[in-house]
This record gives sequence, structure tokens and C-alpha cells, in this order.
Amino acid sequence: MGYEVTIIAIDGPAAAGKGTLARRLAAHFGLRYLDSGGLYRAVAARLLRAGDAPDDARKAVAAAQALTEDDLSAPGLRDEAVGQAASILAPIAEVREVLFDYQRAFAADPPGAVIEGRDIGSVVFPDATHKLFVTASLDVRVTRRCAELAARGKPADRSTVRREMAARDARDQERGIAPLLAAGDAHELDTSALDAEGAFSAALAAIGANN
Repeated sequence: MGYEVTIIAIDGPAAAGKGTLARRLAAHFGLRYLDSGGLYRAVAARLLRAGDAPDDARKAVAAAQALTEDDLSAPGLRDEAVGQAASILAPIAEVREVLFDYQRAFAADPPGAVIEGRDIGSVVFPDATHKLFVTASLDVRVTRRCAELAARGKPADRSTVRREMAARDARDQERGIAPLLAAGDAHELDTSALDAEGAFSAALAAIGANN
């Protein structure tokens, strides 16, 4: 079953460039934008602020149900500790159901939305109008993440960033519920050798070819 609105699903691992791409596509097509990972980060941040463990299913579900717009713009959501906690709580089925409902309600408003995450095209919107799976090599993604942290005044040890990113990749790919993977009908876009402009042009070409 299709949708009456336009939905562009963009999935991929951390620091592959999908966030920058998703925002540009949303602006280009006049669609709303949602970072689904931000929802999980917001839940994780609520838990960490309360001193609760991210693998405590009962408290994680309660935090997801209590999520507000303010939580989505809270400071520190991009911190590595929050990202790691989000990856830990993401496999909790009840949490995912709460956040699935949020995403589907968000995209239902015309004209539609560009939504980025790890299971948008494969699970949340299997009939999305367009699907992209954005990836890049681990070394390139580590370089990008280190640059991002440095730009925020938070220089990071490259080996630590690499180890944590690899661990997160493994958790995302191996979890039993909605693992990170490319939907069978998604266009795979490797941005290892592309800058933001090149990735945007490639994505437009892929979307145009799918019309």
C-alpha cells in the first residue's frame, strides 16, 4: 500500500552523510524533515539525565512516551555518550513501537517528509516513495565524525571514535529487531569519495530515475 504524501526514506550508518543530504532534499522538494535517530537520542538523554540505564526497558518506554518537542532540541544530543546509549536502547521493541507511531504521524501531514534513520525504508515506511541507503567506509566516517566533534570544540581521539563507531555499527546491524540494512528496493549511495554537493547530485539523480 502506498502513501498519499511523498516520503523519502534515507537510511545508513553514523557519519555517512545522510543527515546533511536529508535536510538538503527536504528543502529542495519542500518536504518536512525528521531525524529519527534524534528521537532515540532524546529518549537516551532523558534516561541519562535521570541516572537510568539505557537498557532498562521499563524506564526507556516511559521516557519514549513522555517525549516532548523540547526534548528533541535539548543540548547535548550529539554527544557520543548519548549516541551510544541510544544504540543500546534502540533494540527495545516497545520503545520502537512508540517512536514508530511518532514518525508515521509526522510523515502523514502533507506534503510529506524526508526521514533519515537506520530502518526507515526497511521497516517504518516499507512503501516510501523513494528509498536511499547512504553509506561510506569506516575510515571516512571516523574522519568526518572527528571533524564534526572538533568543529563543536570537542576534539576526540581517533582510535576511540573508531572503536565506538565500529561497536555501534555492530549493534545496529546485529540487533534482532529492525537491524540496519538496505531495503531491497533502496538505491545505495556510497559517499566515501563524495562531498555534500556530489552526494546531493547523486541522490537527485537516483530519485529522478525512480520517478
